[in-house]
Amino acid sequence: MFGFQKVSFFLLLLPFVIAAPASEVEKRQGIDTSTHCGQWDVVTAGPYSLLLDQWGASGASSGSDCANLISLSGSTIAWKTSWTWVGGNGVKSYTNMQLNQGLNKQLSAIGSMFSTWRWSQSTSGTIVANVAYDLFTSSSPGGSNVNEIMIWLANFNAGPISFVYNSDGTPRPVASNVSLASHSWNVYSGSNGANNVYTFIPTSGSITSFSGDLNLFLKYLTANQGVSSSQYLKTAQAGTEATSGTATLTTSAYSLVIS
Repeated sequence: MFGFQKVSFFLLLLPFVIAAPASEVEKRQGIDTSTHCGQWDVVTAGPYSLLLDQWGASGASSGSDCANLISLSGSTIAWKTSWTWVGGNGVKSYTNMQLNQGLNKQLSAIGSMFSTWRWSQSTSGTIVANVAYDLFTSSSPGGSNVNEIMIWLANFNAGPISFVYNSDGTPRPVASNVSLASHSWNVYSGSNGANNVYTFIPTSGSITSFSGDLNLFLKYLTANQGVSSSQYLKTAQAGTEATSGTATLTTSAYSLVIS
């Protein structure tokens, strides 16, 4: 009888346990949802790290970039970054979500890199920025960068790196209307002075809800653009390269799983 009373008491409490506020769940998971604004701040949650990579901030006459985590559920994370930059022509920051597991595999050994990314952005006036995945490969696990592969989901008055430009100064793609992950892309090739840069940009509009296998882009490059499948995937990030203006990027759901 006493045992039955204990079980009954637990069952009465169960709905309250299940209905624990999201903030309490986040505390138990150790998620830091406070706002960070430091130039190199890092906030880790689950398999990810939020990086405030303000590598070009010295090129601005003024500005700032702040970010915070919102939630984490399994492999899906939500986060936000607000930035404003004035002056200079180059990228000031790339606040991003970095995956910390499944890396340092040869491209030929990657089965899939399935990712979802749902985001929205508010702006004030004209901005120069993108919303993009940024992948790096190396010749050995954890080695020096050889290739940078960018998959832009949005282009706000920014220009990709390119070896070839049209007479009007716009970059010329090495391939056009390439169909990958249910979208059409123009592909650009160039160098940033340190490594090769391959950039995929949607042929029209922005992709605010992406769901697909990023490995398709790697396979395209190894089959068509001379990237070696013996390269190792070193880094996998997703964020916004901000050059000038004022904007807030809110990611309501992001996930990346490498297998």
